[in-house]
Order: sequence, then C-alpha cells, then structure tokens
Amino acid sequence: MNEQRIPRSWLMLALGTSGQAASTTALYGLAYLVPAFQRELGLSLAGAGLLVSCPIFGILLGLIGWGVVADRYGERLALSAGLLIAAAVTAVAATVHGTWTLGALLILVGAAGSSVNSASGRLVIGWFPPDRRGIAMGVRQASQPLGTAVAAAALPPLAHHFGLSAAFGFCAALCGAAGAAIALCAVDPPRPRRAAGVPATPAPYKGGYLWRLHGAAAVLCVPQFVVTGFALIFLTEVRGWSAATAGGVLAVANLAGAGVRLLAGWWSDTVASRIRPMRLLALATTADLVLLAAGAAWDSAVGTAALLLASGLTVSTNGLHNTAVAEYAGPDWAGRALGVHGMGQHAAVVLVPPLAGALIAGQGYPLVFALAAVFPVLAAVLLPAGDRAAYWPAPAPTPAPDGGRVAPEPPTVEV
Repeated sequence: MNEQRIPRSWLMLALGTSGQAASTTALYGLAYLVPAFQRELGLSLAGAGLLVSCPIFGILLGLIGWGVVADRYGERLALSAGLLIAAAVTAVAATVHGTWTLGALLILVGAAGSSVNSASGRLVIGWFPPDRRGIAMGVRQASQPLGTAVAAAALPPLAHHFGLSAAFGFCAALCGAAGAAIALCAVDPPRPRRAAGVPATPAPYKGGYLWRLHGAAAVLCVPQFVVTGFALIFLTEVRGWSAATAGGVLAVANLAGAGVRLLAGWWSDTVASRIRPMRLLALATTADLVLLAAGAAWDSAVGTAALLLASGLTVSTNGLHNTAVAEYAGPDWAGRALGVHGMGQHAAVVLVPPLAGALIAGQGYPLVFALAAVFPVLAAVLLPAGDRAAYWPAPAPTPAPDGGRVAPEPPTVEV
C-alpha cells in the first residue's frame, strides 16, 4: 500500500519545493541585483542593502497571517494565493523606476510570498512519516539554495543586459508558474479526526522548547544573510572577478548548499534527532567563518574557498529546525508555529544587509565576517538539550471504498 501512497507524497513535495524555490528567487535573490541598484538607481551600498531588505520587512508582516490561513483553510489555498499575488506585484515592480515606489512594492511582494514560509512546510510534513521527514524537509529546504542559485545565475546578466525590469519580470514569471501549479495540483495533507467534543490541542508554547528553537534559528540566519548578501560584491570588488563569473560560481556553490541540506536531513533521520546535527553544523559554520575572516584579512585564496563553503554551511540547518518546529507543534498549530518561527528569523536579519553594508564600507570585510562567526556559537548554546517526541502522527494508508487507490488517512486523536 505504501508504494501507491508515495507518488502523491512526492508530488506534494515537488510542488512545495517549486513554490519555495520561486519565492526565494524573488524574495532573497535581490542581493544579486545590488550592482544594478547602484548603477540604475544611484544608491550607495548601504542604500542598496536597505532595498534588498524590503521583502524581508514584508515577510514579517505576512508570516503569521498566512500561518492562520494554512491552519484553518489549508496549505493549497495559502500557497497558491500568496504566490500568485507575489507574481502580480513583482510584475508591477518591473514597470517602476522610483526607489521609494519600488521599495513599497517589494514590501508587498514579501508579505504575499511569505505564504510559502508558513505553508509549504506543513504540506511536506503532513504527507511524510517521521522517519522520512528529515530528508523530505531537506529536499524542501534545498529549494532555497536552488532559488538562490537561479537568482545568482539569471539576475545579474538579465539586469546587466536588459535592466532591472527584466530581472523583476523573470521573478514574476517564476512565482506565477509555481502558484498556478499548486492551485491546480496540490492536495492538502490529511489531518487527525477528533471524537465528538474533543477540543483542539492547546498552544504548544508551554515551557521553553519552541522558544529555544525559534531563538537558535533566528541567530543562525545572521551569517547566512551576511554571506548571501555580500558574496557577489566581495568576489567582484575585492577579488576582481567579473559579475558573470562570480554569479556562475555562486550558483554552483548554492547548488552544493542544496546537497548539504539533503545530507543534513538524511543525517537527522538516521540518528533520529534534529538537534544533534544542528548543533554540530552550527559549530562547523563558525569554524568556516573564522577561516573566511582570516582569508579576507590576508587576501588569501583560503578566504575565497571559505566563502564558497559558507554558502552551503550557513544554510545547512534550515530544514532541521523547521522540521523540529512543525513536528513539535502538531497539525493544529504547525502553520502558526512556523509563522512565528519565520518571523523571528526575519526580524533578526531585516537590518543585516544595510548594517553590514555600512560596516563593510567603514571597516572592511574581515571584521564583518568575524562578527558573523559569533552567531552560530550562540545558536549552539540556545538549542534545546535534546529532541522532543513529535506530536504530528504519521499518515496511515487506508484502502479506498472501491478497493482501488490507497488514500492516506490519519488516526483518530485519542484523549
């Protein structure tokens, strides 16, 4: 029976992954347009960084609301509506040239696209059993470096040859295609049936387990945004690479980062823990960032190699902490818990691009990379001591009435 159920679960994973990749290109790929922002809009590095942060401001506004929509009305509605709205607003952004108007539109793009952060994790977790959720969420989270790789490869040459409007039009097309595919093909995962009179589960915030996960994930995002936001500028301005070469190499590095997320998910399934791999990967990230700072200070090739490695290591834990949050929160609260989770991460990094840009302009790259190395150590300390039992039941297959296809049906919640 499982063999008949697997294709649907992997189709849902493919849809969630494609939606996440498309939104990543539009929401987080703007760092690769920093040279174009400076050239076409006349912005400083700090000003361009502030424009890059605009979608992140929007994400903060939309995360919890989309989580409520996903919990109450389903993942398909939340994902498709958010992506299609983001596509429409990004298409409008392609037609404007004023900095303030563009910034406001990018905030709206972030608010709409944040539906993916809140709902796609639910779509994946709900269709996979616990012993496969790590690898499944690794695939889903691999869509973020995949989307970043697409942005690194496509946006700089589009902006260079055809202007910012072409780059925004490309992002709009990706979001629109992903939103339409989800609207047509996605199926919400089954939810536990409740006996009459059984109340919904209480909010999963009693005690500090989820709060510690939220805090660790938030500080882990800081070095991720430092590396993602300034890797292209570092390679072009400091190392003297061309924008096309740097973009292509960073695209490959981000694809390797997708592989790192898959390995991290497989690792967590193998050891039946999300926390232990997360802590070890955080410490490995610190070691690499120290090498990056040293290599940048001494103008060494070690710095370039460490930067490319950091493109993968800084994102390696994303699937693990998202899985841990969704499993612990359970089907009644996962959307909102993932919304709070994402809100904490984006609140932590919303000012990283402009602040890091100003600090780089005044003090240089080595100091910024060295400061970034502190945050993964803090995350390792903040992480809970161990894993908690997952509250989300695994989907169980039940024969269809006609004896044909097998449909997953979760067990009744017992009290």
